[in-house]
Amino acid sequence: MMIRIDGKKHSWREGMTIKDILKDLSDSHLYAVVRINDKHISRPHFEKTLIPDNSEVFLILMIAGG
Repeated sequence: MMIRIDGKKHSWREGMTIKDILKDLSDSHLYAVVRINDKHISRPHFEKTLIPDNSEVFLILMIAGG
């Protein structure tokens, strides 16, 4: 049971959410969106969005400009 996060292998477990991934990675970046396979998930849904086994996950940083 495995997923890929930004191209790197990561173990998967039943009930895993985007929030769990960020916690596992100890990632303090602010992500506006995470892409799971071809579906984009916005920040308000990170806590409840489940990650299916064998998923390709891409973390998309929040970028501000001006």
